[in-house]
Amino acid sequence: MRHLRWPERLLIAYFVYTAVLAQLLPLRSEIRLVTAALNAIVMGGFLLLARVDSLRRRPFLSMVRDWYPMPLMLLTYREMGWFAQPRADFHLENAWVVYDRILLRDLGLKAALEALGPVVPSILEISYSLVYTVPFLAMAALYACGKRERVPAFQATFVLSVISAYALFPLFPSEPPRTVFPGQDFPAYLTVFRRFNWGLLGGYGIHTSVFPSAHVSGSFSGALAMIRLLPERKWVGRALLVLAILIATATVYGRYHYAVDAAAGFALAAAGYLVGRVRLTSCPRR
Repeated sequence: MRHLRWPERLLIAYFVYTAVLAQLLPLRSEIRLVTAALNAIVMGGFLLLARVDSLRRRPFLSMVRDWYPMPLMLLTYREMGWFAQPRADFHLENAWVVYDRILLRDLGLKAALEALGPVVPSILEISYSLVYTVPFLAMAALYACGKRERVPAFQATFVLSVISAYALFPLFPSEPPRTVFPGQDFPAYLTVFRRFNWGLLGGYGIHTSVFPSAHVSGSFSGALAMIRLLPERKWVGRALLVLAILIATATVYGRYHYAVDAAAGFALAAAGYLVGRVRLTSCPRR
């Protein structure tokens, strides 16, 4: 374990958590078995890579370790979808949507975003779909700027913020406003970009929870981490910050999340940034 980087330790802790959770929840036996077996393989991969890298010290192995955690973020999301439980009511959603109506209707956010026709709604939908590129763009920027040694510190902040959101999902079982309140406060423009996002979520979305928003926590944590870790290229962090703001706006306007989801996601990103600033800035490249 002493050879593990901080992001690797965080992901191992998360996979232990989900493996235990799978045994505690009323799930089918095959889901429990697959979760335990798959998580053991993933954690074994971390330990094997760390051990081999510590012995061989080859640049290629170090780069493999840089990129190995990123595709696994999709697995952390999909696994949480396996834990969805039957719902008796929508009391959380009914409480949360009140704030959305104030924001979108009373404060005029919806009208303001649609003032230029489909232009801004299209930009928001495109931004929403780009959330999955944030960690890859950030890591590519660090590589391009010759700052690869900062990759583990970036990943630690990003991973902590995202898996914290996923870990809270079982505590707040909920469905998105687009399904609980169909047609209410929907965008006036059904653009091709919106069709794409709805199709993607319809096929790959999960039904465990929407609180907190991992879209928001991931995008803001990526932006804040890059502002801190790549001060030589301020435009990179600033561009990601603009993208994060657009993504957060899109989550509420597009009815993918409630406003409280977005607020909680931002809080997790801020917490992840603070932890990274205090504890994880010096994550070593092994």
